[in-house]
Amino acid sequence: MRTAKKVVGYSIYILIILVLALAVKILVFQRTVVEGASMEGTLHDGDSLLVEKLSYRFSDPERFDIVVFPYSGEKGVYFVKRIIGLPGETVEIREGVLLIDSKVLPYRYNRDRIMNAGLVSTEITLHDNEYFVMGDNVNDSVDSRSPEVGNVDRDFIIGKVFLRVSPFDRFGLVK
Repeated sequence: MRTAKKVVGYSIYILIILVLALAVKILVFQRTVVEGASMEGTLHDGDSLLVEKLSYRFSDPERFDIVVFPYSGEKGVYFVKRIIGLPGETVEIREGVLLIDSKVLPYRYNRDRIMNAGLVSTEITLHDNEYFVMGDNVNDSVDSRSPEVGNVDRDFIIGKVFLRVSPFDRFGLVK
C-alpha cells in the first residue's frame, strides 16, 4: 500500500512537471529554423532559433526587433524578418535608399543600395496595427516590399527571436 502511494505521488509530480513544461513551450517559447538567405549578415540558412512569445503580450514590438510571423501563403511556414517601420510611420524606398517619414533610416543594413523597392516605390503609411519588415539581406529577401507578405499586422507577430541555439559555434543572443 505504501509503495502504491509513492508511485501515485511521483506520477502526479511528473505529470505536473510535464504540464508546466508544455505550458512554457506553448505560451512562452517557440523554436524555428531559418530557411534561405534573407537574414544573412545576422542569421544563416539552417540556424535554429528560440522565439520568445511573452514580452509582446505586455509591450509592442520595437524597430529592429527580429520577429517571427506566419506566411499567409502556406500553412506551417513562418518568416523571420526585422521590424523596420512602426505603426503610423511612412515608408518609402527612393533611389535605392530606405526612408522612414522622409528621413534616411540609420540602420546598419541600409548600406546596400536596395535594388527592388516593390510596394514602397511610393510612400505608404502604416496603419495603427501594422509593421513593415525586411530581411537584413535586402536584395535577397521576400518581405513587406512584396505583395505576398505586405505589412504585418500586430496580431500575427508570434514573438521576438532572442537566441540562436545551433549551430553551436554561433550559439548566443540574437540582436
